[in-house]
Amino acid sequence: MRIFSARLIPVICLVGLLGGCGYYFPQVYDGPTRYVYMPTWKNRTNELGLDARIYQSLARWFQKSDAIRITKDKKQADLILAGEILSIDLPSVSWNGDARATSVKVKLNVRYVLKDLKKGKILWEVPNELWTEDYDIRDIGTNAETKALAQIVDDLSERIYLGTLDKLRQENRQAAARTVHK
Repeated sequence: MRIFSARLIPVICLVGLLGGCGYYFPQVYDGPTRYVYMPTWKNRTNELGLDARIYQSLARWFQKSDAIRITKDKKQADLILAGEILSIDLPSVSWNGDARATSVKVKLNVRYVLKDLKKGKILWEVPNELWTEDYDIRDIGTNAETKALAQIVDDLSERIYLGTLDKLRQENRQAAARTVHK
């Protein structure tokens, strides 16, 4: 009776290789627990509730990490993630060569900053970022504009989440390097 099939050997080798090659999951932060104070973003547009949608989307992304906690208590926080919705353009139309509208583009302009409250140091600042999402002109009656904006909010939140993890990893590496050189 054979315990291992010949077909399993390549799979076992691949798992062993990936496990030892330093591969990591960018969505996972395994450093020390950090508390992030995240106030609701300032909304300079007339799109009501957009600030709350961004907050909720960011909170969902940050819940993916067991080592990062969102807090409403600024005194408890290690970091602050603050942002502002600068403008929104609903919609702008793209035209083809025959002067026919082909797609509509939703545009969202934001800025945000991640600051280490304990050190008083800005870890990441994006002063002006434009997000766009196209949708087909034929989909106008099906709430496509709302779906396009929801996609922008989710993509923005993912970028901020992954960027925050990257900045925290950099901070951890720098702290480890300082410890080694002492």
